[in-house]
This record gives sequence, structure tokens and C-alpha cells, in this order.
Amino acid sequence: MFRFILRYFHDIEIAVESIVSNKLKSMLTALGIIFGVAAVIAMLAIGKGAKQEIMEQMKMVGVNNILINPVIADKSSSTTEGEKQQKKFSRGLNLLDVDAIRETLPSVKRISPEISFNSIAMLNGVKYTAKLVGVSNDYFFLYNLPLVGGAFFNSFQEENGIQVCIIGANIRSKFFSKIDPLGQYIKFNGIWLKVIGVLQKTNVSLTGFEEKGVNVYNDNIYIPIQTMLLRYQNRALLNTKLVSEASSRQFYGGGMARVVVSSADASSNTETNYNQLDRIVVQVTETEQLQPTTEILSRMLTRRHTGVKDFEITVPELLLKQQQRTKDIFNVVLGAIASISLIVGGIGIMNIMFASVMERIKEIGTRMAIGAKKMDIVVQFLSEAVLISVSGGFIGVFFGVIMAKLIEQIAGIMTIVSFFSVFIAFGVSAAVGVIFGYSPAKRASEKDPIESLRHE
Repeated sequence: MFRFILRYFHDIEIAVESIVSNKLKSMLTALGIIFGVAAVIAMLAIGKGAKQEIMEQMKMVGVNNILINPVIADKSSSTTEGEKQQKKFSRGLNLLDVDAIRETLPSVKRISPEISFNSIAMLNGVKYTAKLVGVSNDYFFLYNLPLVGGAFFNSFQEENGIQVCIIGANIRSKFFSKIDPLGQYIKFNGIWLKVIGVLQKTNVSLTGFEEKGVNVYNDNIYIPIQTMLLRYQNRALLNTKLVSEASSRQFYGGGMARVVVSSADASSNTETNYNQLDRIVVQVTETEQLQPTTEILSRMLTRRHTGVKDFEITVPELLLKQQQRTKDIFNVVLGAIASISLIVGGIGIMNIMFASVMERIKEIGTRMAIGAKKMDIVVQFLSEAVLISVSGGFIGVFFGVIMAKLIEQIAGIMTIVSFFSVFIAFGVSAAVGVIFGYSPAKRASEKDPIESLRHE
């Protein structure tokens, strides 16, 4: 390459002088390349950012997890005046469901119940709105939540509902910024909890993914599920009351007793959450087992809930993968549109170079008359095209990086500019110069020197 440049240095020098002497024309010629490269880099940055965001979301919802959430029906729409509809009674999601799933399905690797509610955490007069979450130890492995200090719940604390907790990073910084939180006590909703562990801070800020199992882990306080049921809330007690009331209204048909609870009897409110648990999180061993396990869970829980479909099963990983595929298609389309700008820029370079050849026919004839070879003419005009496209590529890379940052700041979309995307965009811009510059250069070299000198 160095020998080539040394051999044709004078031809390249003439090309540079031509570009410098026609700055405006050269800049206008390079605009297509500039916009094309900038657009390609910005689109690839958006695509990489979207992929990174999906990967973080997958990490936060856990690998191979299945979520079972309760469906709370609107009781005001279930019966109307004059209708005598009666519904089967279901106890909703409860710990017995968790035990049954654990004992029945061999594909289940881990399982954790979950009960949560928002309230005020307090210590030394300082208040902070946080979420209290009752879970089992498996929960922290389901969601890849490592500790930076302390320990997880032991079997004694889980079985006996001991008042201990594991806190998120924001809880620690709010209440224990200057002291070691381990062994300290924090008051939540009037009950003191002993801190036995602190979770590692998660730096990913995601919103709108609660239904997929994504929590703001930094603001959570975790306690054993039995502690939640004993000290805070146990909606199964409401169910027991409902069953007792229903038993007093038994009626007999066909010689057998049947218990039926009217949809309007449960509560005077339009909605009643009779589920003991707010969620059950199930993790299977292999990704291939997600779909069959989901189908078995659906049939199993429907049978356990006496045919009442008062639950919803979702697979966050499959939802996120579908979202990733949709985004990939979208990014391919955007990248193709951006690439068209590069092609248009290349056509612009070819058009200008053809015009330049026509304008400089006499110059070409003069050079060939004094000894220049066809290769010298090819190198001269090809160098001019390549220099324009490469310069446009440099400027396009600069604007592409700025555009990606602006999109992130203004639109709130994660963008990641990688070396690969810059290399690809710049390499394509250089290739455009060679491909679209060769034809005009070859045409210039094929001019007859005598006819070129006579050209006016």
C-alpha cells in the first residue's frame, strides 16, 4: 500500500488539490455519505441499546421463571338484579398450591410464594416509603439477587415467622448510611424487624415491567413468608370466614350437600382479593420445559381451584424474547432505510465525478500528452472519490455519536455506540467511494489524448 501511494503520490496530490479548490462542491457531494453514516451508527446504537435493555430485563425477571398471578374479578359486573347466578368457590392462590407444585412437578427447580404491600419504613424519626415483600429463600436465587453483607433466612426463621429482614440498597443508604445495618432494627408498619442481610444494588432502572416480575429491588424489604402471614396480613383468614358463612347457607340437592357462595356475598366492595398470595414464582430446570410446565400448571391449578380460572400464568422470558424479535425486525428496517442514504450518497459521488470528468477533459488530455498513463488518471479520479467519501465518513461518525446521545437524552431510549458499528459504517463509506468512483475514473482514463486536447 505504501509503495502504491509512493508510486502514485503525485496523482493523489492532484486529487487533494481538486477537492480543496472546490470546497463547497466537495462538501455537498459528501452530504449523502455524512447523513448515511450518521444514520447507520445511530440506528445500530439504538438496536444494541435495546438488546442490552432486554438482557437486563431478562436478568431481572430471572431465567426460566414462570409467574402465577391472581386475577381479581370485578364483582359488580358478575351479577345483576334479577339474575340468580351462583359461582363456585375458590380459595385463590395459597401456600397449599405452592406445596402441591413443589411435590408434583419434577421440572420445577425452585419455587417461591410472594406477598407484598407498600407502607412506611421508619427509624429514628426518618420515614421512607418502601415495599415489604414476604418470600422464601428461593426467591433470591430466582431473581439473581446477591448479598453484599449478612445472610439469607435460615430454616428456623422461615418456619417460625421470626421478625427478621433483608433490605435493599436504597433502604440501607436511607437509614444506615453511617453504620453497619447488620443486627440493627427497622420499624415497618408498626412492627420492628431485625436486619440480617443487605442486597447488592441494582443499577438498572426499568419501569412498566411489574406485570413481568420486575421489582425495584433497591427499595424493598424482604421478610420470610411466614412472618408476613403471622405479623402483617393473611387473606386466607378471610376465606375461612367466607366458607363458614357459606356453610350456614347450604342447600341440599340429590341427597348430597353442596356449598355455593354467591358472587355478591363475599364483600360489599366491587373487588375482593381473597388470594393468600400475591404471586407464585416457579423456575424450571431447562428453557425447553417452560411451555409444557405452563400447560400442566394451568390444568393443575384449575382443578385445585374447583374449575375457577382466578389466576394468570405468564412466562417473562418468552415475552421478552418476543419483544426482542420485534425490536430486531424494527432495527433491521431502520438500518436498511439508513443504508439507503449511503447508496444515495454513493450515486451522488458518481454523478459529481462524471460531471467533473466532463469539465476536466482538457486537463486529462494534457496530462496524458506529457506522459501520464491510464492508471495515473484512474488513481487521480478514484482518489478524489475515495477522499470525499472517507472525509464524509469521518464527519458522519462524529454526527452519528452525537445523534445517538441526543436520542438517549431526549427520547429516553438506551443507545450504545460500539466500535463494531463505527467500523462497519466507516468501512461502508470507504467502499462506496471505491465502488461509485471507479466508473468515472475508468471513463476518464479511456479518453483519447488528442480529442481531449481539442475539446472546448
